[in-house]
Amino acid sequence: MGSGEGHHTQTTDVAGHQASAPEHAGTAHGGYRVYWVTWGWLLLITLLEVGVVFVPMPRWMLTLLLVILAGMKAGLIIAFFMHVRMERISFIYTVLVPMVLGVILFFALIPDGLHTLQMR
Repeated sequence: MGSGEGHHTQTTDVAGHQASAPEHAGTAHGGYRVYWVTWGWLLLITLLEVGVVFVPMPRWMLTLLLVILAGMKAGLIIAFFMHVRMERISFIYTVLVPMVLGVILFFALIPDGLHTLQMR
């Protein structure tokens, strides 16, 4: 082997196409970088969540912001740590459908919550 050459293995994708991939692909050399970057983003979002609690703002806005940040973290975890980022339809089913159902449920329960508040 000359310099710059590496071991390659033959792989087959879902469609049956042959591809040649280096044996060291996905190892600590470059494969874990995506996890460290994702971890950094998760840490940043978590720090934002902690910090935003100390900013004076209406309670509804704080709640909305925290839910959005939590949704972003859930999306990152699902996409990168659960390896769903390459599967577009799976990502939609995993993240968007439950999120839409959650929003529908939230708005469906608002009248009951308002009624409970008025009883106090």
